[in-house]
Amino acid sequence: LEELIPLAPLHNPPALKGLAWARRWAPQLPQWACFDTAFHSSLPAAAYTYAIPGEFREKGFRRFGFHGINHQHVAETVATRWREQGRDPSTLRLISAHLGAGASLAAIKGGRCIDTTMGFTPLEGLVMATRSGNVDPGMLLELMREGYTEDQMARILQKESGLKGLSGLSGDMREIREAAAEGHNGAIEALEVFRHRLIQLLGSMAGTLRGVDVLALTGGIGEHDKALRSELEDALAWWGAEVETLIVPADEEGMIARLCRRHSATPASAPVG
Repeated sequence: LEELIPLAPLHNPPALKGLAWARRWAPQLPQWACFDTAFHSSLPAAAYTYAIPGEFREKGFRRFGFHGINHQHVAETVATRWREQGRDPSTLRLISAHLGAGASLAAIKGGRCIDTTMGFTPLEGLVMATRSGNVDPGMLLELMREGYTEDQMARILQKESGLKGLSGLSGDMREIREAAAEGHNGAIEALEVFRHRLIQLLGSMAGTLRGVDVLALTGGIGEHDKALRSELEDALAWWGAEVETLIVPADEEGMIARLCRRHSATPASAPVG
C-alpha cells in the first residue's frame, strides 16, 4: 500500500494510518483487507486493457476501477429488491452511479461488473470535487514540455481540478449549486461540465450493457442532490419509462462487514472482496 501511494494519494495514506492505529490499539485482533478494486476483478479484458504497447501492459498498466465496495453494496441491494419482486437478478442490467467527492459509474450485469469509469488510478472518468476525471494525455505532455514537474501535475489534477478548478470556488456541490443560483459563471460552468460528462458516461455504460433496467444513485451527491436527479430524468428520457431510477444509500462499512463475515474461514492475512 505504501508503494502504491502515488497512484491513490488521497486514499492510501489514511488507510495506512488506520491499519497502524488498529495494530497499536488491538494487536491481538486479526485484520482484514477489503480492496476497492476487488469487485471490478470480473472486468473483461476488452474493458480493462489500455491501447498501449505490450511491454507496458505486461508491467501491469491496466484499468482496475475503484469504489468497488460500494458498487457491490448497490448491486446486492438492487438484486435483493428484484428477487423480492419475483424477478430474476441474473438478468439485471444495472448502472451504479457513485457520486460524491469522488465519482464513478459501474456497469453491472447479473451481479458482475463488466465496465467502470475509473481506471489505473481514481483520476479517470467523471468530473469530481477536486479531481479532473478524463483529460487528453496530450495535454499532460504539453504541460511537461512547459516545465511542470510530476508533483505539480499531480497536485493540479488531484487537488485543484474538478468542480473546484472549474468554478474557482469550491469542490462542494452544495456550494456550487448555491453560487450558480446567484449567477456565478464559474459555478454554472462547473455544473454544466459535470452534468455533460455524467450523461456521456452513463450512455457509455448503457451501451456496454446493451440496455438498462435500473440506474442506482448513491454517494453524497447521488443521494441528496434532487436537482441533479431531475436533470438526469430530463436528459435520459430517451431511455424510456421501463428504466427504474433508485436511490441506494452508500454503506461501505456494512459491505466490508458482510465480506469479512463471508470470508471468515479464509486466513486473516488474505485480502477479501
